[in-house]
Amino acid sequence: MPDRNDALRRARERLTSPTTPGESASRQDLADLVNAWIYTHHQRVTCLTANYLGKLERGLVRWPQADYREALRAILGAETDADLGFRRARRSSTALAVEGVGDVNRKGFFRTALGAAVSITLADLAQFAQPAEVPKAVQAADILELRTIAGVFSAWDHTYGGGLVRDAVNAQLRYSVSLLQHSTCPRALHDELYVAVGWLGHSAAAMAFDAYAHDDARRMFRLALSCAEEAGDWHLRAKVLSLMARQAIWCGDADDGLTLVELALVRADRLTPAERAMLYTARARAMAKLGMVEGTLESVGKADEQFTRIRPADERPWMRYYDAAQHAGDTGHAMFDLALKQSDRFAAAASQRLGTAVEGHVAPYVRSRAISGIKLASLTMATGDPDEAAVIGMRAIGDAGKVRSCRAQDDMRELHRLAQPHDGRTPVAELRHQIRTAIQA
Repeated sequence: MPDRNDALRRARERLTSPTTPGESASRQDLADLVNAWIYTHHQRVTCLTANYLGKLERGLVRWPQADYREALRAILGAETDADLGFRRARRSSTALAVEGVGDVNRKGFFRTALGAAVSITLADLAQFAQPAEVPKAVQAADILELRTIAGVFSAWDHTYGGGLVRDAVNAQLRYSVSLLQHSTCPRALHDELYVAVGWLGHSAAAMAFDAYAHDDARRMFRLALSCAEEAGDWHLRAKVLSLMARQAIWCGDADDGLTLVELALVRADRLTPAERAMLYTARARAMAKLGMVEGTLESVGKADEQFTRIRPADERPWMRYYDAAQHAGDTGHAMFDLALKQSDRFAAAASQRLGTAVEGHVAPYVRSRAISGIKLASLTMATGDPDEAAVIGMRAIGDAGKVRSCRAQDDMRELHRLAQPHDGRTPVAELRHQIRTAIQA
């Protein structure tokens, strides 16, 4: 019986699940992350499965293919293949010599065989004319697959930003809509199917928003909202309207954002505490942008009250991100806008909430940690000690360098602007230099 690969198993169990925060990554979680990583870095579709990972952990396979090893090293934070328990089977020197000759001959053969097609480019080879076929009838397994995919893409967005795998999620969304249009669906599965497609549409829209593909995001949000309405799912409806409001606020239309939030709160009694807290924080952010001080404070208070009532087990999968760090960051962003206008009254409260967010966000939510850290540095730069702000900012810039997020880049530009009056201080000058470097990268 082969020796079990405990190094790989332990590395997987140290990884936080992207679909179930607070738990270790399952084999399926890791398989999905590997497939997404390979697509992002090599534009190649792979089909690593939980079953194959089980074979790796049981030692039945000791030397997976190169792109699997590369992805596993990157995701699990390993420097070498040996750190993950991988080892190549020993071969004789004769076999190695023959294999070396074979490699040369094979390369020569392919160059000769493809000589007439030397002008074909990699882009030409990546044009695929045969789309994936949708099943004639939707089954429960298809819906489970959609939910899993939506969760993985959502987790990827939180960790790496919206710019990396947009093409992949867009293709998956087109396939999912084809299920609605061309596959028959049993009545018992109708609502589940629409909710799964709606959640995937929301995940795609969130990525587009983060990448500043705003028109794409708006269309995807409308798709997701239509699915929620078709299924009569108030929970998905609230989630979609919340992020639609945040996009409107980010794009400078806080009034429209406030209207969208109020629409989502029409039947707040049907929502969970986390969903109500999420919506009240969105309302607070809109009101802060509009200069509605008392309304902002009232909304923050209501959000705080709802947060104390949350029971994670009762929340939908797309709300499991809403923990103490997320709540502190969202309310801190609302207080940030008040603090810049009336620093003496609100700066301390905003700083405390943003600091809680920075300290509380774990690795899968590095983008949120980066954005809250940049906001905290900006607030400290504007109302406090510039040198302290530079220290906070340098850490946040380091986090921002791990993601591709247009929102994070815009926040860095704001910090760069607020730091300009203090450019004579060495730490501040170094921070501004690092921001310029990060934005140009």
